[in-house]
Amino acid sequence: MKLKTSLFVAVVTGAMALASTAIAQDQIKIGVSYPTPTHAWAAGMNWHAEQAEARLEALYPDVDLILVNSPDPGAQASAIEDLVSVHQIDALVVLPFESEPLTDPVLNVKKTGALITVVDRGLSLPGIEDIYVAGNNPELGRVSAQYMKTRLKEGDNIVVLRGIPTIIDNERFDAFMAEMEGSGVNILDHKHANWNRDDGFEVMQDFLSRFPDIDAVWAQDDDIAIGVVAALKQAGRDGDGMFVVGGAGMKETIKGIMDGETLVPVDVLYPPAMIATAMDVTVAAFKSNGPVSGRYILGATLITPENAASFYFPDSPF
Repeated sequence: MKLKTSLFVAVVTGAMALASTAIAQDQIKIGVSYPTPTHAWAAGMNWHAEQAEARLEALYPDVDLILVNSPDPGAQASAIEDLVSVHQIDALVVLPFESEPLTDPVLNVKKTGALITVVDRGLSLPGIEDIYVAGNNPELGRVSAQYMKTRLKEGDNIVVLRGIPTIIDNERFDAFMAEMEGSGVNILDHKHANWNRDDGFEVMQDFLSRFPDIDAVWAQDDDIAIGVVAALKQAGRDGDGMFVVGGAGMKETIKGIMDGETLVPVDVLYPPAMIATAMDVTVAAFKSNGPVSGRYILGATLITPENAASFYFPDSPF
């Protein structure tokens, strides 16, 4: 009897071990690589990535999402190499720190047969990615201008604060200017404020010193807009009917819109949650029986008091 029991235990234990090995072998490993958060939007992206990791792993026990953030392009390239050599990933979701230095490292991952999802900043060599997820930069500029035209009349004056000199900024600015053309609204000046609060403050101070009559400000970005508002308040110009339009979807900005703020009455979405969208679509590539490869360009929604609650994430750092 003891012999039979021992044999039974041995068989069950062996079967469990084999099942455990099979589960480990069937695990879908997805690396998620992005820059270390150094500003508010990136901190929001990190938060949404962590939320998506917890949600997706709870939904799919056989999916292992490995999140790695890196402080510079070289560190990100090394982290991606480790995701392949150490974790042997089946897919990579990557928001490149910079396009050029990350192109070859991501191409090397592609050569292993892994699925590649690129987020926001494209690589310098087209065709590497299977999936591309990004915000709509031209639409952000266009939607901002369309709203301004509903509030302004011919002869009114605006100033523009741009981001960092990049393709992204050019796409936003060019679309904004094209939409404003023919409106009769005067664009007094435009300057780069580098998606930075302090730079936004300084640039707006300069505009206020040179232009006594400003009806609206396109700040393009919520961090810049915070600096703009601070400059307006310091100069005592925040109560003269001027309004500011930023962009991205910062929670403080959205809360202000929900509360009926008039100085920053709307916002235009450029969601840090796009990293979560990319993770969802990448997992779907393994779990769905429908095709998912392609380009996913997220809409630049105009956030107003009517819809602001849908975009408010109070626990996010952004």
